[in-house]
Amino acid sequence: VQLQASGGGLVQAGGPLRLSCAASGRSIRRGNMGWFRQAPGTEREFVAGIPWSGSLKSYADFAKGRFAISRDEAKNTVYLQMNSLKPEDTAVYYCAADEGRWVPVRQSADTYEYWGRGTLDTVSS
Repeated sequence: VQLQASGGGLVQAGGPLRLSCAASGRSIRRGNMGWFRQAPGTEREFVAGIPWSGSLKSYADFAKGRFAISRDEAKNTVYLQMNSLKPEDTAVYYCAADEGRWVPVRQSADTYEYWGRGTLDTVSS
């Protein structure tokens, strides 16, 4: 399974960004998918997840109301739409795939088997 994340960049506070995670080698419907992030000097943390069924999406508290995870099965791609960005959202964002079908998705990074290369998102104040 290979995951290719894209869409990161520099944005001003209050602006939006949309991240994409294109999967190959496995259908995104086969297992759960998640987005994580890691800021310098911090541990990788859960951002959002979508289970294999597409229902019961999960969000970290800081993401609720601002971020939205979705997927396009035809493109085998998962998205993370981020709105109202804050400087504290600056981090490297990673997409991950879990072979499991837990609903809701698991939020521990240790439980995800496959990871894409991160994409850096910088939010300027």
